[in-house]
Amino acid sequence: MKTNNIKKSLICFGLLALVGCTDNFEKINSNPDAFTQDELKQDFNYIKGPFTTMFDNVMVNVPGWKYQVAIDLSGNNWGGYTTPPGFDGANNLSYALSDNWNLWGWEAIYTQVMANYLKVEAASKGKYDEFYALATIIKVQTLHKAADSWGPIVYSKLGTTDAAIGYDSQEEAYGLMFKDLDFAVAELTKRVDAGEKSSFTNIDRSTYEGDYKKWVIYANSLRLRLAMRIVKVNPALAKEEAEKAVSQKFGVMKVVSDSFIVTKNVSQHPLKVSAYEYNDSRMSADMESIMGGYNDPRMQVYFTTSDQVPGEYKGVRTGGNQGDKTIHMPFSNFGKIIRDDKRVVWLNTSEIYFLRAEGALRGWNMGGDAETLYKAGINASFDLLATGGAADYIADNVKMAKDYVDPVAPSNNGLAVNKVTVAWDNAASNEVKLQKIITQKWIANFPDGMEAWADHRRTGYPKLLPILNNQSGGAVTTEFGVRRIPFVSSEKDGNPEGLKTGIAKLNGPDTGGTRNWWDVNAPNF
Repeated sequence: MKTNNIKKSLICFGLLALVGCTDNFEKINSNPDAFTQDELKQDFNYIKGPFTTMFDNVMVNVPGWKYQVAIDLSGNNWGGYTTPPGFDGANNLSYALSDNWNLWGWEAIYTQVMANYLKVEAASKGKYDEFYALATIIKVQTLHKAADSWGPIVYSKLGTTDAAIGYDSQEEAYGLMFKDLDFAVAELTKRVDAGEKSSFTNIDRSTYEGDYKKWVIYANSLRLRLAMRIVKVNPALAKEEAEKAVSQKFGVMKVVSDSFIVTKNVSQHPLKVSAYEYNDSRMSADMESIMGGYNDPRMQVYFTTSDQVPGEYKGVRTGGNQGDKTIHMPFSNFGKIIRDDKRVVWLNTSEIYFLRAEGALRGWNMGGDAETLYKAGINASFDLLATGGAADYIADNVKMAKDYVDPVAPSNNGLAVNKVTVAWDNAASNEVKLQKIITQKWIANFPDGMEAWADHRRTGYPKLLPILNNQSGGAVTTEFGVRRIPFVSSEKDGNPEGLKTGIAKLNGPDTGGTRNWWDVNAPNF
């Protein structure tokens, strides 16, 4: 479905274009054999139903082609994870940003997730607040990625029927997200304390199976992620929100089973479609340089060895000289985590340990010191992937990123740029310690490229190979890369006056080179 009018889609709750939004809405969309509203209310199905589409679209799980254009050809590339073997020319890889690709991320967020969130809100707010709280956590999970991608977004005006749906600045949106998490945590904690049985068990598609306590842990962990995002622009609020997350009575993720993973009704990881059906995605040169340099045991789970150089892992350089698609297709594809596993990770425990490690490095009360939390993050990643070898890996103070060599197109070769070892060094500077933390977080978060892209913009780590063919016309610099996605055509066509409020809240022109609110060009310490 291609959306040309986000305002209309919000009012119509994101209905498929097969039926559209018309004056005959009730008649056209009535099924004489369907349950009546009274029948649906017996098991809250009229509230539970919209969650299905929400679960499918938070990470753009379905269909696979939409994931490719919304995530794999944007955040996955800009975050240093994946590269298509081909796609030369003017497109996202060369920083000539493609609206035809990027608008699908906006579409999934607003006409799929948020349209269905509004259904849940209308049916449950103030009446069945357990459902409203759960939907609100999913809302924050969804809209923080929207704000991180575009900057100003539609948040407080969601669901309004104004002629122009106004935007909130990214700073305003983050403030609203923290408040939304306050509500959700308080509401679900109250129900856990009362011993209330979950009403969400049969609709929860994650490994949590409707457990309210685990959802609180997830919300706290999400708060910690958001808090760290704003550390440069509002360090006092960042510290306050981070410590609130860790100190809440249920705390943040600590064991692997705390990771938020969607497993039910996942037929395959969406990246498998672009990698194995389309042959349009392969391991990046940055992954080869960093993980290959470490001889990281997790590579065998993440990737396959290449057919080009049998027995070796070979990545493709983003924005490089690729030529015909078939030239780099024999490079490393994705391993069992994509090829075989039927799960999509929204947030994992290892990331939370790395966030706490960074917080501790900054002097915050994170319930441990930076070194201990850093090592716990690596261990959690190894445990999640069941690879073994974590102890030797953590202790290695020699190996580091290796130079990249393209065996079929030498012009893509590049010297290693992220030269830092794994082993913790208490004598190192805070900058080096942060580089270690973010590098390991980057490895552990694969394949969540949107998060990798956000961390790279915020900290500059891990250092990534620069692209070789910048075709942005000066809008995006090779040095700093893509900082945000320009506003999409569906908003320009369907909500032009509202969009003007968003453009006015940018820190510059509506291009990929303009930095968002939390993305400030300033030292990490």
